[in-house]
Amino acid sequence: MVKWTRFNIVSVTLGFAFLYLPIVLLVIFSFNESKLVTVWGGFSTKWYVSLMSNQALLDAAWVTLRVGLLSATFATILGTMAALTLVRYTRFRGRMLFSGMVYAPLVMPEVITGLSLLLLFVAIGLDRGFWTITLAHTTLTMCFVAVVVQSRLLSFDHSIEEAAQDLGAPPVRTFFEITLPIIAPAVLSGWILAFTLSLDDLVIASFTSGPGATTLPMRIYSQVRLGVTPEINAVCTILIGVVAFGVICASIITKRRETQRQRDERAAAAGA
Repeated sequence: MVKWTRFNIVSVTLGFAFLYLPIVLLVIFSFNESKLVTVWGGFSTKWYVSLMSNQALLDAAWVTLRVGLLSATFATILGTMAALTLVRYTRFRGRMLFSGMVYAPLVMPEVITGLSLLLLFVAIGLDRGFWTITLAHTTLTMCFVAVVVQSRLLSFDHSIEEAAQDLGAPPVRTFFEITLPIIAPAVLSGWILAFTLSLDDLVIASFTSGPGATTLPMRIYSQVRLGVTPEINAVCTILIGVVAFGVICASIITKRRETQRQRDERAAAAGA
């Protein structure tokens, strides 16, 4: 058992304070009565009410939500397919190149990715807007889904699939009825991660956005340059709440699925 020394306690406390104290202060000052974001003037929720009449922020939030949902879904489908290819087909021509292309966005600076996508969209004559941001976010987040799903597939028991195919199930049916339900927690985790990254992105969206397609991080950044307002604190608090709620729900669902899977395995072992 590791003993907690005074140095360890102080180090952990300072680390958590450095990470989360600014977020806590932002949430607190979103309920500030005063227009000055650094001076506490009493508790109030008027900035949340005022936020509901800020059409620019509402439009940006709606664009961000749609982009996040679509890009996370596309990234989950493509990332899962890429993970299956890398795990199940270990020998094919161009595997090294394919693996490098899948994982490249993990290590490539977002500025390079955004500029490359901008040049691509300009070269093919695709007008920048909602769909270019969606495609860019799909490119960015697909690799994260592939990593999460691949880690689950590496520990997957292939004998279950072989038993299903021996009983006459074709490969497609085996995947949707056997493989996918088992790896569903990893797929869901990948989707949540992709959705969160899409909500957070500013750099790539700045390169690939166009008229009428301004995301919430872009809108917040443009307003912060003119000065932080209490409405910005309020919208950031709502965004934090949405992300935290999604992560908690995903964790609960994943935990329940894992518990149910363990129960089924113990029941099957006891029946055998």
